[in-house]
Amino acid sequence: MADTASNGNGAFLDVRDLRKHFAIRRGFFSRVAGQVRAVDGVSFQLRQGEVLGLVGESGCGKTTLARAILRLIEPTSGDVFFDGIPVLALKGQELRRLRKRMQIIFQDPYGSLNPRLTVGSMVAEAIRIHKIARGQAVKRRVAELLERVGIPSEHMNRYPHEFSGGQRQRIGIARSLAVGPELIIADEPVSALDVSIQAQILNLLDDLRKDLGLTFLFIAHDLSVVEHISDRVAVMYLGRIVELADAVDLYKNAKHPYTKALMSAIPSMDPMRKSRRIVLEGDVPSPANVPAGCPFHTRCPEAMPRCRTQKPKPAEVGAGHTVSCWLHEGETHDLSD
Repeated sequence: MADTASNGNGAFLDVRDLRKHFAIRRGFFSRVAGQVRAVDGVSFQLRQGEVLGLVGESGCGKTTLARAILRLIEPTSGDVFFDGIPVLALKGQELRRLRKRMQIIFQDPYGSLNPRLTVGSMVAEAIRIHKIARGQAVKRRVAELLERVGIPSEHMNRYPHEFSGGQRQRIGIARSLAVGPELIIADEPVSALDVSIQAQILNLLDDLRKDLGLTFLFIAHDLSVVEHISDRVAVMYLGRIVELADAVDLYKNAKHPYTKALMSAIPSMDPMRKSRRIVLEGDVPSPANVPAGCPFHTRCPEAMPRCRTQKPKPAEVGAGHTVSCWLHEGETHDLSD
């Protein structure tokens, strides 16, 4: 097995300057004509047992980041350490062993399930591949997992189309738990579900975290979804994390103009509360043509001349609260040195 390398800060998952660029090829000879910077220098740490919410508009690179961390796609550059193990250095059996400890819940609860297999077969597949159990023990393990996520074990011989969307997502969760992981990346696991079902799935994930001691990277495009489940929240824009803070601190004291705009879109249940909606002008720029300077300056209502030419570096504005924005230059100290 690969040598365990200390990440130096006690983080369970340590992502350092991770990048994933896709080549744009054109012409008869498929020459490289540019790069799509889907993930462009992301760094963060995740402590064991916590939930880090990762939010941002569709297309900002959240799913690409998740797949690069797990090496479902190969990163262009950067480093990922899981429990001190250099993930990007692993190959073959070493990588397979590590994947027992790192699993993913996909966004589409139907597209991620094989329509030709029963749900019991799908959950059992990973158990057999990783040789966790044999014979009747596999069936007992599958029944236990299905019951844990709220699916009656007598339904294990049914096919995915016989279940509702919420039930299919529960089956996807059971499949991710089959190998006994320690880290789960939940890639927008409730975005395709009705609001009432979303709450049930969020409660289920929170219960699993407490009961099994799991660590979560929870991806969503809606800040209201991650508010109650996350210990910390990272806000992503155009392939970069622009703000990261304790969840309570972020929701009370957001600093980045982009975060404030996302916050203003959260509907309030209080009829007496009046909030001013911040409407961002224009569309998100293409990751194939990232603006110079701060990538958000083309839509930012508070942009200054400096924002158009100089890229802000992540800086700390409070305990564990970092932001990449020139508006807070005077109250920060640079963290990139």
